[in-house]
Formats: sequence, structure tokens, C-alpha cells
Amino acid sequence: MTAAAPPSAEVLLARAYLSRVAEPPTPGLARLVLAVGPVETAERVRRGTVPEEVAKETAARRDVDRAAEDLATAHACGARILTPEHGGWPHWAFAALDNVALGRAGPAAVRDDVERDEADSGRIADPTAACPTSAGDRPTRGDLAPPLALWVRGPGIAAQLCDQAAALVGARAATGYGLHVAGEFGAGLAAAGFTVVSGAAFGIDAAAHRGALAAGGPTIAVLACGIDRSYPAAHEALLGRIAATGLVLSEYPPGAVPARHRFLVRNRLIAALAGGTVVVEAALRSGAQRTAADAQALGRPVLAVPGAVTSGQSAGCHRLIRDGAVLVTRIEEVLEEVGRIGFHLAEEPGSLRARPTDGLGPAATLVHDALPARAARGVSWLAMESGLPLDAVRPALAELARRGLVEFGGGRWQRVVEQPP
Repeated sequence: MTAAAPPSAEVLLARAYLSRVAEPPTPGLARLVLAVGPVETAERVRRGTVPEEVAKETAARRDVDRAAEDLATAHACGARILTPEHGGWPHWAFAALDNVALGRAGPAAVRDDVERDEADSGRIADPTAACPTSAGDRPTRGDLAPPLALWVRGPGIAAQLCDQAAALVGARAATGYGLHVAGEFGAGLAAAGFTVVSGAAFGIDAAAHRGALAAGGPTIAVLACGIDRSYPAAHEALLGRIAATGLVLSEYPPGAVPARHRFLVRNRLIAALAGGTVVVEAALRSGAQRTAADAQALGRPVLAVPGAVTSGQSAGCHRLIRDGAVLVTRIEEVLEEVGRIGFHLAEEPGSLRARPTDGLGPAATLVHDALPARAARGVSWLAMESGLPLDAVRPALAELARRGLVEFGGGRWQRVVEQPP
């Protein structure tokens, strides 16, 4: 089977133009691209002959065409544009975004909707407002629109890295406890063959990335600024390490500056690229909470790590758990939730493993408890100590002997000393 041909220069230029012309998320623009393709969409946007929703999304920047410059800037910093026409595009990961924001209808149905909107609205001229982005904790369908393109740096292939991936997110002002857990989970996921997805921020994000890198695994950092920027600047070296083996990516064109709303918007990509989202530490109102809400809206599992009830940095995790998130305390539990069904099943911790005395009947339990740990005793003494009649003690001893818990010698019974494993 031959590899698919790379997208044409015309498609790349169109996608690069659309990447800059509207502020994500852009559900209307995404629907139009699905209906008529990126090249035709770019031409319609330039002419202003688009449905009203798309006009609102593109009005402020439709005359800004820096596609060629953006591609050159990306190339100069070792980055490239990744589009749905590439073989490495994470179609499976982003299918949830397509379904939630655009509906389950195929391109033909979307094309009919777009043509109907155009017929109703006619030629739209000079709309004044771009589509707003919800900044609340609960995303709307429009907030979950798929990206039109990704600007990526690193050798990783997005589609492959997302085949088994988990998002680790949390507070920037993390506690030592949170940093330790994030690092351990990041390393554990990488050791199990999972890609760690996070946002390269201070605190939990950075600890998760570093944990994955320490274990020799790939990790994905999703930025809220242009791919040619290192944000935060203190993480320039960390982002370089991530780009050496995994991927640094952004849906914002080169030169785009970080802004508060862009951090909220990029969180949907973190949630979509991963098979589940783990919140390690989070305040009641935080970006991590929004990532968890995005994951839930996309039908992905949400997991939360409990902390001290007095810690404000764990209050958001506790709220998530109360609202139905899966409580996790070990990497085995994380793998069980985010992995494929039937794989990575978590064993019970040592303190919950079966004991030799599990399943004993009531009489056998009383007799076993009555036996001293290091001394032998006769049947009459055991009857008195356990409070059982002799005709109940004897069958109880027989049951214990069958289980290998007691032995008889010299007319007396004693416990079998359990050997350490």
C-alpha cells in the first residue's frame, strides 16, 4: 500500500491563511471547509461571500493574508504545518470534536446546510464582531470546534502518538505533593507506552512532561501561542527536549501571542488528543477544570487525584470526584481507565490481597483466633477460649488443617507459621 500524496502547495497556503484569518474556535468556518474544501473556502472568505456565521468569524482579519510568510517562519524555526490532508493528522482523536461541534452528518449534508445558509443570508458585508469564545467552565458545542490546521515542531507523528495517550493537567502553583504525583504518573504512562499530553505550563504540566521524558517516552505540548514562541520563556529548554522526541503543537499561526482566552481554547485540543484526562491538582476555577469539562463533553474519561481536604489546590479535584470523575491514586488505576478495554487491568494493592484466613467459616475463625501465635493448645482449652462446644471445635480444626493453617502434634494443635513470600 503506497503512502498518500502530501497536500498540494495550494492546500497548504489555504490552510495557513484560514489558520490566521479567524480566532479559534471557528465552528462555522470548519463546517464550510468540510463542505467545499479549504481552497474554495479561502477564496470565499477573501471575497466575503460566506454565510453569516463565517462572516462573523472572519470579518476582522479576512484581508490579512500572510500564509506564505507564516509557512516560511515556521520552516525557519524547524516547524511545519499539519493539515487534515496529511497522513499524520489525528483524525481518530479529533473525530469527537467533529461529531460534537459539527454534528454526525457527512460532508454532503454539511454542504446542503451551508448552501441553505448562503441562500438565506445572501452576500454578507462588513459584519463587526467575531464569534465569542465561552470562558466558563462548561463548553458549548461551538467551543469544541476542530482546528483548521496545526503548526507542529518535532519528529513525532500526531496520529501515532495519540493512539495511546493520556492528558495530565493541573495547577501552575502546584504543591510538592502534586509535582511528585504528576512526575510519577508521567513516567509511569511513558513506561507503559503511552504519550503524555499537557500544556507545558509551570507546575503540574511541566512535571508531567519531565516525568515522561525521564522515562524515555514521547510527550506532546499544546501551546496557546505561535509555534515560534516558547511560552513560558523559562520552559524554552523543556520545549526543546519535548520537540526532540515528541511534538510541540499549536493551532495559532507563527507570531501569535499568548492570551488568557487562548489557554482556555487550547484545552479542548489537550482533551481531544488524549484517551482520558487526569487532573492532579486544581482549584475550583482553573484551566484544568475546563480541560476536564472539555474531556467530559467529548465523551472521554475524567480522572482526578485526591489531596488533603484542607488544600485549596485539591478542591477542584474533590469537586470533580463528587461530580463523577474517577478517583485515582496509582498509575495502575490510570492505565486501567485510559487504556484499551481489557488491557492494563489494575491489581489490588498489597493490603487488599487475599489472606489465608479469607473465607473461613464462623467457627473456624473463632478457633483460629483462639490459638496463640507461637504455642500449642488442646481441644478442651480451645473450646473454652473460643466459647464453642467441643463438637464444633473439632470440625473447625479439620477445616483449618485442610487450609494448611494449623497442624497437630503431641496431642495439641498449633498455628502454621506463614512463610514470607
